Amino acid sequence: MRTLLLAAVLARLAAADAYPRQPGVDVQHYIFRVSLRDDSNEITGEATTVLKFVKDGITEAALDLTSASNGKGMTVDSVSSDGGAVPYQHEADRLRLTFPAAKAGEIRQFTVKYHGVPGAGLKIVTNKFGDRVFFSVNWPDMARQWLPTIDHPYDKATSEFFVTAPAKYQVVANGLLLEQIDLGDGRRTTHWKQSVPIATWLDNIGVAQFSSRNFARAAGVQLQSWLFYQDRDAGIATFEQPLRRAIEFYNDSIGPYPYEKLAAVEAAGMGGGMEHASEIFFGERGVTGRPAFSLVAHETAHQWFGDSVTESDWDDVWLSEGFATYFALLTTEHYEGREAFVAGLKRSRTSVFTAEGRMPGVAVVQDKPWKGIPNQVVYQKGAWVLHLLRGQVGTEKFWAGIREYYHRFRDGNASTADFRKVMEEASGQSLGWFFQQWVYRPGSPVLEGGWQYDAGSHRIEIELTQTEPGAAFRLPVEIGVTSAAGAPLKISTIQMTEKRQHFSIASDLEPASVELDPNTWLLAQVHFARQ
Repeated sequence: MRTLLLAAVLARLAAADAYPRQPGVDVQHYIFRVSLRDDSNEITGEATTVLKFVKDGITEAALDLTSASNGKGMTVDSVSSDGGAVPYQHEADRLRLTFPAAKAGEIRQFTVKYHGVPGAGLKIVTNKFGDRVFFSVNWPDMARQWLPTIDHPYDKATSEFFVTAPAKYQVVANGLLLEQIDLGDGRRTTHWKQSVPIATWLDNIGVAQFSSRNFARAAGVQLQSWLFYQDRDAGIATFEQPLRRAIEFYNDSIGPYPYEKLAAVEAAGMGGGMEHASEIFFGERGVTGRPAFSLVAHETAHQWFGDSVTESDWDDVWLSEGFATYFALLTTEHYEGREAFVAGLKRSRTSVFTAEGRMPGVAVVQDKPWKGIPNQVVYQKGAWVLHLLRGQVGTEKFWAGIREYYHRFRDGNASTADFRKVMEEASGQSLGWFFQQWVYRPGSPVLEGGWQYDAGSHRIEIELTQTEPGAAFRLPVEIGVTSAAGAPLKISTIQMTEKRQHFSIASDLEPASVELDPNTWLLAQVHFARQ
């Protein structure tokens, strides 16, 4: 039965993320050369893709690159390989290359020269101080707007940027800064190299008049801030302490940080944060001079989950966003204590119910196109899936599973099925029912009921009904009993597996109170009172 269920789930996922994969090729490395100007929004690009062929007889490959239309998009000037011209066709946002048949294991380089005005992806705007800036935000599939790539997370590669811009600008990008060359004509070329494979939506640049500094090493990693020079002091106060404590907690709890540096970058043209590998962009309006602990913790968690361990398909985006949301809460638990953690969980739970009320029928992983996945279900319910899993297997085994999941899939791709397998191994439990109930089933339980005390039998009688549509959820429910005012809470756990059930708990005295889920482990709307 479990095998049939998994097959059905996989079939739904395959239908949802319909990106045309190319199983015969594997990108090893990208070299991006991009020239930026102040007198025009047009960019000039030269991108070299290092392709490894994994099958014999491959004669064509395709890169995603937005076609020129209505003054936006990219125009291809030439494609070459080993000094020779490569026939190509560029239409409908796909650049198709044809070439002599390759052998399995062979590596070839293809260089695309192009130009155009990005319609998205690379944003050329003015920041809040009126200064011209350039920031790329490729998530989820906007790299193609300005870079020729296989623009899907399944094919990860190392990369490097050579960015040529007016010399007044500083350039930040993924990885390590290798070189800056003043060209003698008022321009400078800046070279950054990312030596760890990442998905294309994580390849990014920021170009502005920055105040940049190395401010600490934490967990052996160089930490940096790149702030608009006018915001230097406020930016330091906003990002530097939160960045340090987040990376130290995750490095100790999950495993070694995966990249060469970690930079907090103030960015225009976006809000919130964006977790580019080794360089997190934070919207300029969030620079307040007050520590942004929650936001920084969320985006830093992505360096492990989303960036290093990347979802194989967009349908599994909860493996990125749900993880980052829960790990931000775990950071709160670690530094601020259980009470602050529980307060965050309760806010998250309310968000889940609100989202499910607006969008009935939506699950964490669903059979709709991935771009239609609502954020609050993926983010907040995805986070709660992890909390429920922790409650199911226990905190110690939960962390053991998390560490093994990161170790096994670091710098690669993973699916929900992969995560389930690791957690089953770590816990020794069969979790098929759990993932079916919380990940693939839409909606959450609604519990209604009450309690009364039978003085003759010295027992607390509890009636509970699940009123949500469909079959009953399988729910471990904690019952907290306080025998008298000021007395310690006594907790029992009941297993609810039917739509309507009666439970009885022994109690010598009439309780002062009886509550459901006193320790906040239950994702359910609860209406419970004395009868």
